[in-house]
Amino acid sequence: MSWKKVLIPDVLFFQEGPGVRNTQFTSSGVKLLNVGNINNGLLDLDATKIYISEIEAFGKYGHFLVEDGDLLIASSGIVVDNFHNKITWAKAEDLPLCMNTSTIRFKSLDSGVLDIRYFSYFLKTRFFSDQLRKLITGSAQLNFGPSHLKQISLPLPPLNIQKRIAEILDAADALRRKDQELLRKYDELAQAIFIDMFGDPVKNEKGFAKIKLGECLENIQIGPFGTQLHESDYIKNGIPLINPMHIGDLKIKPNHNYSISEKKYLELPQYHLKVDDVILGRRGEMGRCAIVTEEQGKCLCGTGSLFLTVKKELLDPLFLVYVLSRKTTKIALENVSAGTTMANLNKNIISDFEIILPDIAKQKDFVNAIKKSEQSIEVTNQLVNKSNQIFNSLLQQAFKGELVK
Repeated sequence: MSWKKVLIPDVLFFQEGPGVRNTQFTSSGVKLLNVGNINNGLLDLDATKIYISEIEAFGKYGHFLVEDGDLLIASSGIVVDNFHNKITWAKAEDLPLCMNTSTIRFKSLDSGVLDIRYFSYFLKTRFFSDQLRKLITGSAQLNFGPSHLKQISLPLPPLNIQKRIAEILDAADALRRKDQELLRKYDELAQAIFIDMFGDPVKNEKGFAKIKLGECLENIQIGPFGTQLHESDYIKNGIPLINPMHIGDLKIKPNHNYSISEKKYLELPQYHLKVDDVILGRRGEMGRCAIVTEEQGKCLCGTGSLFLTVKKELLDPLFLVYVLSRKTTKIALENVSAGTTMANLNKNIISDFEIILPDIAKQKDFVNAIKKSEQSIEVTNQLVNKSNQIFNSLLQQAFKGELVK
């Protein structure tokens, strides 16, 4: 490939959000864009509800206001291999929106030189991630900023080739998103079944008995402290650690770059995850939870997580996952969480947290209804995996110069 390479600052304006202090937060006004608002390549402004006053947003922070068409990324607490999930676009209907710390926006300096859609796809390639790995900081959670971006170069073919690459990848990405949307429909169906049977678990319109969660549990275990698990203990392709970033869509998604040796695993038996344990992220975004299944194999609860072992005569673990993952439950957990700068759960908060407790037979009816849809979900997952493979193959070909000549 004979394309010239340029440093990102040569062709793009980029800007990191300011560190707005929590004492400046308000209950309404202009929403602050946080890392939790960028997930699965989408801008989810309901994921966090943090605002600053209009006076500050349009005054002191006016030059941090997001504009229509801005390319947005989260740059804190990321997994490099899944960084593509932390890239999205601002749209007019999302505004006004003010950037906050660990969010970065990009604009093309000269649209006659760089197609910013082409650049957005570059961010999803190993050509970007390989450079980033050498620069980023952090152990369990990886962080980067403008100083790192200034050192990253990208291949810059002629503008017409950039546009053609972006068009091909747009089409492949649309196919991928269509399959992902079908998968989300199945998730919506499961949520609809839950609401039909149990209603809102916080409002409890159906009048189920309520109980403190601790009374339904055999064990609540917080992940190991930093004194028990050091950065030097991390290896690749060992026994995976499960931190909040490894939990999504009610599933555990291990990353074997975050793992420990068998020896270290055996030194920490109280943190071993067992089949049917419910693992829950205890920091930051509330409601990230999943059931441990046999397919996970050996796993260790990470520092940022906790896990629950339920009394199965009272509580079905899958039912509990659906309760904890409901939006209203997430808000209720945030309201009782400890910590000033970041929501944080502990044993006492979890033990005292009230949930609805329908009869175990009704819980089982719900679980059986969910399991009946699993075959269709598996077929859809296969479609998603195939379209992802096609997209990723085209992506790598594009930036090797093999897709468009």
